[in-house]
Amino acid sequence: MAHISAKAKSKIKMKRLKRRKKKRIFRKRTSRLTIERIVYIDYKDTNLLRHYITERGKIIPRRITGATAKQQHMLTKAVKLARQIALLPFVAE
Repeated sequence: MAHISAKAKSKIKMKRLKRRKKKRIFRKRTSRLTIERIVYIDYKDTNLLRHYITERGKIIPRRITGATAKQQHMLTKAVKLARQIALLPFVAE
């Protein structure tokens, strides 16, 4: 086995340190739906639905809102139904 100089070893160590990703500490998000104990999301409640839609009309993803999978599924269905009935816009004006 070939002998590696101290300088080469330190270079290798520095490369390994640069490659390591920093661990991020995530704060667990709590959904507004969970706090207010909303069991059913009504498509006619446009004030609630507007909190989960961007200015451009896109539905905000679950990882940002903190909603559970079940809540997000109900939310998506309610938003899509409200759009069909013209309670919510499909896109921003």
